[in-house]
Amino acid sequence: MASLPAVTDGLLTAGFPRPSSQWLSSLISGARGSNSTALTLIATAKHRLMLLDLTAPSLFDPAALSLPPSLSEPVIKERKVAHSVLVQVLAVEDMSRSRWEQIELIEAMERGEKTKGRQIIRDVPGEEGENGVRVGAPLVGMKGGPHKLLLEDWKGQRVYGMEIVGVPKVDLGMSIGTKIVLKGVTVARGMVLLEPATTVVLGGKIEALHEVWIRDRKKILKDAIEGTH
Repeated sequence: MASLPAVTDGLLTAGFPRPSSQWLSSLISGARGSNSTALTLIATAKHRLMLLDLTAPSLFDPAALSLPPSLSEPVIKERKVAHSVLVQVLAVEDMSRSRWEQIELIEAMERGEKTKGRQIIRDVPGEEGENGVRVGAPLVGMKGGPHKLLLEDWKGQRVYGMEIVGVPKVDLGMSIGTKIVLKGVTVARGMVLLEPATTVVLGGKIEALHEVWIRDRKKILKDAIEGTH
């Protein structure tokens, strides 16, 4: 059976916060067979963390790396987060699309469809990977952007992020709960600047949060449209 330190090191190398010994011991003891290798357990741990809420109690070590306090303060013109931090997506907004366009995209995704130009294309079974991130080239009609994301670390600290350069796998169709590793990002006026060099989308999904967001997002958009009339 692989050791706890070996699995911990594998998770840290992949950009995850240091897991709590309680959670990791439970994972290792529950692994099938006594010959599970470190690589197998690391992969299992990654998969489970991708689908969990990072703020779940006792998931990470109290000393694990997180976002710096007061990161979202707009009074600070610019600062840099030197270390890597794992965050999860709580909301996504396409700043280039009208409210009606966003509603149409959300409803198309609910039906298992995507848009390409003016065409609606049904998803092919098996197109989504095991961690909730679509595989293959993104559709032209889906990317849009720049996108604004609400991000949260394992301590529950939240900050907004904005694409300054298009980031692969970031679009209105990404799942709520998607895990992202921020690597030495720059924060300007309380906003994390997202670009491919410092933003790595790992995947993942928190099913319950995703369903609530879809429902509430449509209502917020529709209420905003009605309020403009």
